[in-house]
Amino acid sequence: MSERAEVPPRGSGGDVEAEVAGWWATAVSRIEPDVIELRGQPVQDLIGRIGLAEMIWLMLRGERPDPRRAALLEAALVSSVDHGPHAPSIAVARMAATCGVGLNNAVATGVNLLGDVHGGAGEQCVTLLEEVAGDGDAAAVVARWRARDKYLPGFGHRFHRRDPRRDPLLGLVAEAVADGVVPGAHLRAAIEVERLIEPVPMNIDGATAVVYAELGFPAPLARGLFVLSRSVGILAHAWEESGQGRRNKGPIPPSILPAWL
Repeated sequence: MSERAEVPPRGSGGDVEAEVAGWWATAVSRIEPDVIELRGQPVQDLIGRIGLAEMIWLMLRGERPDPRRAALLEAALVSSVDHGPHAPSIAVARMAATCGVGLNNAVATGVNLLGDVHGGAGEQCVTLLEEVAGDGDAAAVVARWRARDKYLPGFGHRFHRRDPRRDPLLGLVAEAVADGVVPGAHLRAAIEVERLIEPVPMNIDGATAVVYAELGFPAPLARGLFVLSRSVGILAHAWEESGQGRRNKGPIPPSILPAWL
């Protein structure tokens, strides 16, 4: 008998079913015949009684937010929905829609472009703000970050001298701080960084990073929440493009030829 055959198989002794069940154990959802529970709450008790932002919070954190925190989260999600075909994730989704793929593929194509440079700045900015809030010396933190990269995540914009989404979001956070809804350390950190690097303004990634950090979301979830938000715009653009009848749409019109190197 081989050495492999002599090793008792895992799950022997009647506990195979328990081992399989444990393999996919989760606290997110419970699905059984005639039962759907999300974070322990029956889905029939949630339908029509909870908003999408509250649902996202519940699924990610296992509890329902109070109305003020839910409103802050929703404001951040709304603010990041779209930034037009200039955004690579939108442009590539529109191109994908002309290539004969379904909406799911077009949306997935756009979402897959949300990486460290396009889509990841919010996550990076939360990390920056946490470091500033924890260190207390914003100038030193900024100097360390700029020694690695001249671009600070969450600050500066290719198009906007002042991002029109900045003030409404930070205004809502300031109101929440004044009312004791959120602590305010990350808001103060962001404003101090912006002051130090003036005239470079805070952008949408910075403003939403403030919201997500003040609400207690870990940095990686700032990117995940941005993906949820931007996927709405990606879907809208892919759907619009699919109705325009164009085929194999490239990144530039056929009349313009790339320069030969």
